[in-house]
Amino acid sequence: MERLLAGLQNQVSENCFSFSIVVVDNDYNKSAKEIVAVFKKRSLIDIDYYTEPVQNIALARNRAVENAKGNFIGFIDDDEFPIEKWLLNLYKALKHYGSDGVLGPVLPFFEKEPPRWVLQGRFFERATHPTGHVLGWRDSRTGNVLLRRELFKDGHEWFDASFGSGGEDRDFFKRMIVKGFRFLWCAEAPVYETVTAERCKRSFMLRRALLRGQLPHFTGVDYAKSLVAVPLYTASLPFLLAAGHHLFMKYLIKNFDHIGRLLTFIGINVIKEKYI
Repeated sequence: MERLLAGLQNQVSENCFSFSIVVVDNDYNKSAKEIVAVFKKRSLIDIDYYTEPVQNIALARNRAVENAKGNFIGFIDDDEFPIEKWLLNLYKALKHYGSDGVLGPVLPFFEKEPPRWVLQGRFFERATHPTGHVLGWRDSRTGNVLLRRELFKDGHEWFDASFGSGGEDRDFFKRMIVKGFRFLWCAEAPVYETVTAERCKRSFMLRRALLRGQLPHFTGVDYAKSLVAVPLYTASLPFLLAAGHHLFMKYLIKNFDHIGRLLTFIGINVIKEKYI
């Protein structure tokens, strides 16, 4: 959080816009309150702090939108930090292309040198695109995005609370694209996601995969695919281990995604936490 707030303080606007910051603490114990208070005392940028006590990422995003000011709303996660021209480059791209929103890259920032297999498997690298590329909903997320406020003019539950553990952003973009809104990519507006040593552990990655399987948007076709995928992936794992540990882990994680999906289908939720 400290690194994020410091990065937001140092944004270059070239007098194209002014901005304020809304922090939504999705923690009943208000764990971020002191950090925000310290920054607020010396900040030249307005910072407002709110709490969403119910641990649900969709509710936290809705609370942020409710309290945001201005004609545009940007989202960035608390474990990320931006380059100095992050907002400026997103804003320029949005205006240049006349789009309803612009998304940018999220690049890994390892706090500690990760195991070799993590780098070989590119587990923390995400898809990227040339600037101006029109995005489908599968390429969307809210970890690095600038949106026109018009997207939020209807209702107060923009992000679906049934996606309380993740996936609420893709669901939002899917619905907006169906309505005719258009979202583009800006390669010049990266943010960096802090990757802790804990997140590079096998156990963390597998638990996160099981949690993804508990998301509520899967169809009958998805469950049928998982039913076929689990035995195939399981049978291939010994051969993948011989080919390289990064390949073994890549497909073991995919297998756990499918296993989590099937367990949820029969009413078994192995992972009790909301976030991993």
